[in-house]
Amino acid sequence: MSETKTAIIAGGCFWCTEAVFLGVKGVTKVESGYIGGQVPDPTYKQVCGGNTGHAEAIRVTYDPAQLSYRDLLGIFFATHDPTQLNRQGHDQGTQYRSAVFYQNEQEQQEAQAVIGEITAQGVFDAPIVTTLESATTFYEAESYHQNYYAQNKLQPYCVAVITPKVSKFRKQFTERLVSV
Repeated sequence: MSETKTAIIAGGCFWCTEAVFLGVKGVTKVESGYIGGQVPDPTYKQVCGGNTGHAEAIRVTYDPAQLSYRDLLGIFFATHDPTQLNRQGHDQGTQYRSAVFYQNEQEQQEAQAVIGEITAQGVFDAPIVTTLESATTFYEAESYHQNYYAQNKLQPYCVAVITPKVSKFRKQFTERLVSV
């Protein structure tokens, strides 16, 4: 296995994006957390209050020999709605923004290129509002948020919101699925 890399993305609820990326071939670890705000070491309650500036995000550790950053972004944009400003479904506020937290200039340029390609292809009926933000400190969320979907599949939010996203990913990206 080659040296791993990390990517930090926010697509609304971190439980949803985590559940999708845990099923991606080449992903070795997914951590739910908070990034992009002003309060050091925020709690879930603080972030949900919408006053810290943080986004619910995931940090994906992946093997670039199996999954490129560009392909990772392709999955990200296909499995949430990047045209909704500061919301995903019923979750509203800047903490649910769609964002790519780039860690270097190359990641920033690739994210801009992917957004440009998706826009040119007319994939969405509205403009992509995903922000490109320079990565700041990533704070890992409380332990009960890690691998949340796998541990709570029958919880009503998981059934209504996360299961359809995971199903959509599995249908659209069969070649990217982890072998079970």
